[in-house]
Amino acid sequence: MRLVTYSFRGTTRLGAMRADNEVIDLARASALNGEAVPHDMMALLALGDAGLDAARRALAAGDQHARGNRASAIAHGIVFQTNEPGFRLEAPVMKPGKVLAIGLNYRDHAEEAGMKIPERPVVFTKVPSCITGPGMPIHRPRVSSSVDWEAELCAIIGTRARHVKAAEALRYVAGLACGNDVSVRDWQFHSGTWMMGKGFDTHGPLGPWLVTLDEVGDPANLDIRTLVNGVEKQHSNTRHLIFNIGQIIEYLTAAFTLEPGDVIFTGTPAGVGASRKPQEWLKAGDTVRVEISKLGALENPVIEEPES
Repeated sequence: MRLVTYSFRGTTRLGAMRADNEVIDLARASALNGEAVPHDMMALLALGDAGLDAARRALAAGDQHARGNRASAIAHGIVFQTNEPGFRLEAPVMKPGKVLAIGLNYRDHAEEAGMKIPERPVVFTKVPSCITGPGMPIHRPRVSSSVDWEAELCAIIGTRARHVKAAEALRYVAGLACGNDVSVRDWQFHSGTWMMGKGFDTHGPLGPWLVTLDEVGDPANLDIRTLVNGVEKQHSNTRHLIFNIGQIIEYLTAAFTLEPGDVIFTGTPAGVGASRKPQEWLKAGDTVRVEISKLGALENPVIEEPES
């Protein structure tokens, strides 16, 4: 499934993409089966595997209803067209409890940055309010012009996890998504931690949807790339991660509990703007596109930070 959070006519709800890029409203479709799927992503994830199974049944019921009587499905708010005026995809998880990220997790990126290859995951936090959705603007902040892109595979937790072994870790993952760990490089190195340069508002694009693992296959073999204004800047594959998703989760859960809806940015490959000669920074008018095979594309424009 491709699970989405969408907004339309003043409400924000949970949906799933049909193959024809229409959205099935899962809460309304579940009523066709006499079930009650939540209308919120966090509430769905809190139900664990049972929630995902109910969502699959709702998607199947909504799809069947749409094929049998599409006009009725639209009239009853079961099916929405993504190009309908006022319809917008949001970040699949809009307000995660935790946003964790792994630095220097591709060998070529560590080398281009002149940093030692890490022996353990380099963990930092991104402020949850940095999360934004597909198509939403990335703000070029008033306090810096050193704004960089970082295409990343993101794992979204689906089951409460503590002291998890790497070999079992994917059982705790609800799905995967494209992410962009937008970085304000001068602020990143203002102090001994990277949080200030990694947590600016709008600097955590996520989406366009959450893809469940049964549709992804092996998450350690996904092509990943970044394009800025249509020009390729990064291109790699998740098989080059130094620490894979399982190893990351094992390391994190040795210290603290991961909860449904938590987001993990797993690291970026070589090709960031800070390591180019001359350095390249995002500016207003640019468009950044992150593509990951089987997960779709996450595209965001860059604008100057608004006054309010």
